[in-house]
Amino acid sequence: MLKPSLNDLLKSSFRSILKNKSRTVLTSLGIIIGVTSVILLTSIGNGLKKYVTDQFDSLGANSIYVSPGKVFNDNGGFSQSGGMMLNTFTQKDVANLNRKLNNVDITPASAVFADISSPFSTQKNIEIDGSTENFGKNNNLAPSKGNGRWFTKEENDKNTSVIVLGYQLAIDLFPKSSAVGRKVIVKGKTLKVIGVSDKKGASFGGPSFDKQAYIPLNIAFELSGKNDIHSIIIKAQNKDLIEPLKKQITNILLEKYDKDAFSVFDSSQLLNSINSIIGMLTIGLTGIAAISLVVGGIGIMNIMLVSVTERTREIGLRKAIGAYPRAILIQFLIEAVILSCIGGATGVLLGYLGTLAIKPFFPAQVTTSSVILAFGVSSLVGIIFGVAPARKASKLSPIEALRYE
Repeated sequence: MLKPSLNDLLKSSFRSILKNKSRTVLTSLGIIIGVTSVILLTSIGNGLKKYVTDQFDSLGANSIYVSPGKVFNDNGGFSQSGGMMLNTFTQKDVANLNRKLNNVDITPASAVFADISSPFSTQKNIEIDGSTENFGKNNNLAPSKGNGRWFTKEENDKNTSVIVLGYQLAIDLFPKSSAVGRKVIVKGKTLKVIGVSDKKGASFGGPSFDKQAYIPLNIAFELSGKNDIHSIIIKAQNKDLIEPLKKQITNILLEKYDKDAFSVFDSSQLLNSINSIIGMLTIGLTGIAAISLVVGGIGIMNIMLVSVTERTREIGLRKAIGAYPRAILIQFLIEAVILSCIGGATGVLLGYLGTLAIKPFFPAQVTTSSVILAFGVSSLVGIIFGVAPARKASKLSPIEALRYE
């Protein structure tokens, strides 16, 4: 009695699979769809995380944000109340921070939403951020050489009517010429364009920087009719000072406000919360997509059971001439794994091609870990769902099998 080698079993399994190509493709379809979906969804999730990280990096490092309301809950996630605009700070709060904090750059900001007009166009409900001379530098929004400049401290102190336009807003307002040196009208007030910020793109969770405009803080107060401060950005000298500075800021504000009336956080804290949400969504959606892998596995099991029935006489003949039950079991198990691996490999390829297709429109990114996970799971599905048909084949009685019609 000869014991077949693994190589012989592999050859026999491939011959059986290639004998009916259409059935092989249809059997693997569930695995193909599942793996493709998993690759695409994890690629989108990973790309979204990278995009958000890049957005925060572009806003500058070592920044601490002080916001009205409770932004984070006790578990580190976002507060259900939102809190970003529940109330506002005052100029006295900024002055108090300036007085008690040493060697830090404090930048208050106040937002105005208004229509902005040029001789060529009117743009509706544009976000116009009022701030100080350091806002552009600290947030990487200052115009590069040749595109004008940011406003100065003197212009802010003297209520000079100047404005810096976002990249796309400048094009919309002045489609045929440079916006620098031209004039725009906001709420009946004429403002001179002194700069155009570089192209930045959209910020996660907010409008595009390219569609916003920036004015001196005192001009923002004049346009809104209020002296409200909507946020305060404080720049630490280095990363090691961020945590001590956050505690110091919190203690200063607690002298006047309740602990739930404001939030003090840095970009890494906000980034971690956003990435945590993205991660949970990606896991949830990937889990839903993985259901099709289970469906595909059931399909493989059904087809393999049919195959056992179709090949009953063949199995009986092999057993009659001395084939080990274990060899029969291993061959059918190998066939199931090959079917799932074919589906897995095809799904990985389609997922990669799909990622390339959407990349121009969305920052999708295929990672090695997602490919290994998807392919590994598809192989595991083949093993799990191939066991029952393989056991059935190995346990067939050779006499009853040879009698089977």
